[in-house]
Amino acid sequence: MSAGSPLQSRILGTGAYTPERVLSNFHLEKMVETSDEWIRERTGISERRIAADGENTSDMALAAAQRALQAAGLTARDLDMIIVGTITADMPMPACAAFLQSKLGVTDIPAFDVSAACAGFLYALSIGDQFIRTGQLRHVLVVGAELLSRVLDWEDRTTCVLFGDGAGAVVLGARKEGEGAVLSTRLYTDSSLVESLCIRAGGSRERVTAEALAAKRDKVYMNGRDIFKIAVKNLTRASASALADAKLSASDVRWVVPHQANLRIVSQVAQRLEIPIERFVLNIDRYGNTSSASIPIALDEAVRDGRIQSGDTVLMCALGGGISWASALVRM
Repeated sequence: MSAGSPLQSRILGTGAYTPERVLSNFHLEKMVETSDEWIRERTGISERRIAADGENTSDMALAAAQRALQAAGLTARDLDMIIVGTITADMPMPACAAFLQSKLGVTDIPAFDVSAACAGFLYALSIGDQFIRTGQLRHVLVVGAELLSRVLDWEDRTTCVLFGDGAGAVVLGARKEGEGAVLSTRLYTDSSLVESLCIRAGGSRERVTAEALAAKRDKVYMNGRDIFKIAVKNLTRASASALADAKLSASDVRWVVPHQANLRIVSQVAQRLEIPIERFVLNIDRYGNTSSASIPIALDEAVRDGRIQSGDTVLMCALGGGISWASALVRM
């Protein structure tokens, strides 16, 4: 996964979508025992977006995908593959990517999901990158989309204050001489903490029974202390490895687009990488943690407002359930 391969992929276009409904910390104060000050001090979040009734994950993915395709100057018929990073697909089966493919009006191309929670987009990006590097495919749509509001326990302040809904997408294509490139990607999983961030019921191990529903075991469970403890170390290590693979240093990075999980985690990663926090693209205050969607949403925002320019070197990193984490280094 290093930069030495004869073929390389590049990001041709970005797109994002967030629902209209805004749920502020002040709204949450009326729903659960918490406060705006408590949430902001511990997470950096002020508000998040919540999907409308009848709005599904694939609907959000479609909006983000259409914007990415438009930015790339392509249509859905130009795609050779669709990969969606998500843990909140429209149904347990089939994949969210299959619904997205149908809504895009294309057929006969592979479309599948990647389940790595918050690291899902970077996992999907790495997979798409490999297909283009081999010369097997020309254009790959990579999406991160999550509708987490429907898998949260809205009485659990340790989780419900953190998450929001949204989708982001990029279109990958083969790099031409003088253009940007995906320089390196790194993927990791440590299953020793598999129980620290999970949805316990709903799979083959534990069915959704009346008892499970009453105990909210079909909702997101997180041991925040476990996750915080390893997040800074793992994100820093993965980022350093991606830089080493590309034979670059932190000083070569123009922007860092981190997973928008917790402002305190991001701040500590910035310190360890010795990259000023001012060079981090942050929107956690407005969107919260949108899991696999957070990096592509932030990336698209920074591209469209002009912060990220052609030729900029961008570092991305994320950690999610599994425990899985990943990094990617991209020249735009």
